[in-house]
Formats: sequence, C-alpha cells, structure tokens
Amino acid sequence: MTPRPAGPPPPGLFERPLVAPLAARMRPRTLDEVVGQEALLAPGAPLRVAIERREPGSILLWGPPGTGKTTIARLVAQHIDGEFIPVSAVTDGVPRIREIVADAERRGLLGTRTVVFIDEVHRFNRGQQDALLPHVESGLLTLLAATTENPSFEINGALLSRLRVFVLQPLGPMAIAALLDRALGDTERGLGARGLTMTSEARDRLAVEADGDARRALTVLEAVAVLAEGAGGTPPTITDAVAVAALQQRLPAYDKSGEQHFNLISAYHKALRGSDPQGALYWLARMIESGEDPRYIARRTIRFAAEDVGLADPQALTIALAAREAFAVLGSPEGELALAEAAVYLATAPKSNRVYLAWGAALEAARRTPAAPVPLHIRNAPTALMRDLGYGAGYQYAHDAPDAYVPQDYLPDEVADARFYAPGGMGVEKEIAKRLAWWEERRGKAEG
Repeated sequence: MTPRPAGPPPPGLFERPLVAPLAARMRPRTLDEVVGQEALLAPGAPLRVAIERREPGSILLWGPPGTGKTTIARLVAQHIDGEFIPVSAVTDGVPRIREIVADAERRGLLGTRTVVFIDEVHRFNRGQQDALLPHVESGLLTLLAATTENPSFEINGALLSRLRVFVLQPLGPMAIAALLDRALGDTERGLGARGLTMTSEARDRLAVEADGDARRALTVLEAVAVLAEGAGGTPPTITDAVAVAALQQRLPAYDKSGEQHFNLISAYHKALRGSDPQGALYWLARMIESGEDPRYIARRTIRFAAEDVGLADPQALTIALAAREAFAVLGSPEGELALAEAAVYLATAPKSNRVYLAWGAALEAARRTPAAPVPLHIRNAPTALMRDLGYGAGYQYAHDAPDAYVPQDYLPDEVADARFYAPGGMGVEKEIAKRLAWWEERRGKAEG
C-alpha cells in the first residue's frame, strides 16, 4: 500500500460535521416538550414553578436512565441567569472543583451566579462531594445534579440535606409512543425527511420494550429505520418483524449492589412471607436473569427459612440448606431448579417467626443481666471441691423420670419468670404448644 504523502488532509475529510444520534437530536428544547414527567413539570407542578420563577435552588434529579434528568437540568440552566459549568463526575476531581470555586468567587463580585451541572453525581467520592458542600451551602454555587442511584446510599447526608430531590419516573408506553411519533414526523431533527411509516404493532412493541427509557426507544428507532429502508418497500415501513429484529435481547434493569439489588431481594422475601409461590418464583427468576449471584439468593433463602418458617415446619431449613448444596454441586443453570424448589416449598409452608422473636428476647435479657449467676443445681461439678460447694446439688436427671420430664428451674433468679418462646398455631408448632402446655401443667402440680 502506498502511504499517503505528508501534508494537510484531503479536503472535506474532517470538515463534515458529526451527525448526532437521534436521541441527542430529539432532546426536548422546552419544558413543554418533556413527556412523562407531568408530576414535576405540568403547569403548577413544584419543579415547573421553581424553574419559571428562576429560583430552583440546588436540586438533585433522581431517576432511571432515559427519563430526562440531563434534559431537565439543561432546561433549568436556561432559565437561570448565570454561568453554566458542566462537570464530569468521571474525569473531574477536587482540583477542578477548586478552579470552579475560584472563578465563581470572581463572578460573584460582578453579581453573576455560577451554576454547576454534575451528571451521575454518585460517581463523585466522599471527598469530592465534601469539596462541594460549603459552597452549595453558602449559595456561591447553584448545583444541578443527576443520578440513577438511590441518593440515600450514594450522596453524603450533609450534601443531600442541602438539595431539593426530585424523583423522575420511568416513562410509560404512551409517553414513549408519543416520542416515537414525534421523531418520525420531525423533518428538522428527526426522521421525517426520510418518508418512513410505522405500523401500530411495531410502535406498541417499541414503546413497551423500551422499559421506560426514552433514549433506548429512540436509539432502537434509528436502527429500525435503517432496516426498514434496506427492505426496499415504498414507502419504507417499520413493521413488527423489523422491530423484533432490531430490538435483539431485552436487557433487565439491575445493579448488583444498588437499590435494584435490595428491592428485588426484598420483593422475593415478602412474596415468600406472604405465601405467594407465583411472586416468589417471579422475583427469583428476575434476579437470576439479571445476573445476581445464586449463592447470595441461597443464603437469603436459608435465612428466610429460619426466620419466617421456623418451627412451624422444621423441614424448611433442611430444604433451604439442601438447595444451596445442590446449586454448589450442579451450578447454573441446573442448580437454579433447586432454588426454585426451595422457594415454592417455603412459600407454601406454614409460617412462624416465634423462634426469631424468642431469640431477640433472649438476647435482650442476656444483655440486661450479663452477670446473673448460673443456679447451683445446674452447674457443672467435675471436682470434689465444687461438689462440696454445692455445685450440681439437687439436680434431677430428666431421663430417670418415667416420662423424661422433671419440673425444675433452669433460669437465674433475675429472669426466672421469663417466657421467651411462645409457639404459634401453625404446623408443627401446634404440637409443640401442646407439649409445653402439658409440661406447664406438670410443673404446676409439682409446685402445688
């Protein structure tokens, strides 16, 4: 291959402007163009009023991807008189913040406000967030921040308390469909000049499978348009088959350490506790499909068996332990069936948290009476001296009794009347309750 001679590049090689993706081109330019966030931006809504009064203060926009956080932040900046400074939470650190603060102080002398926008602010570490705190508090900086992560977990409490938090919801199918129609018809920024049409089936599919993400919907629409044009119809038509081909795999929204992780495992637990095998299987499947570690699910299942089923069905803990062992032997995907079996068993088992409550009460009593002496008659007496001191004196061996029960005290005086465990009325605990009642009757007769 002959190398290109040195010198300036061929005319036009770097002169053609880069074409922005459809999702970027269709970004709303006014508050009225934003769809799906009417609770915040409809006339009279709190954020809309604050923006129109040009006094939104420092705010944090929290919501899933593709719901309009960055767009709304830019629109807020347009309504605020001041210098708009975008900051990257990935590449900018404390030195950059110091530069912005120094510039802001100079602008402040001239009466000009500094507005700082930080997208994905949760990527700032604690030190970087702390560097912002005094300047947000003093009003030197007006902070517009956006995040996909739960700010309760990711944002310093001190900084969070100085921000107004607005929660954005995933866009519904109707809102997504409106965006698709807008992009298809817009001849300036969208696909209107290409003469495309789209069937209602294709629109509905794209609207639903976007999963509330406008960016995903418009990105897929752009790909679908190329496929439709390649099919050679007149006019090019986006059919349901073309939409299916462009969508490919539908990825779940999940994070293994963020809010979705905790929300799904919470839903799984509550479906088990509510005796709903359908819900338990669904949330289990959602976690598995999202890439959650099955060993984590197995551990939480074991915990549930001990806490929420307990002695109403002692077999539940055995089943949960066996499911974990089966997964360890089989791995995925075969071992996942054992987790599903355990989930169904636990969901349909009788429930009792009486052991869980009893253990909590026993721990509280132990912490309250840490020095209560062991009664002499149940102390160990391995030496003659200890026996001479009364250790073990009066102890009655239960197996010497015809029914293997001897009424005697096993608690120190400080908690002698405590009743930590009281069986429930479900499953095996019914029989346990009968036994305890019978023993209590025997004790009463002996004391009488």
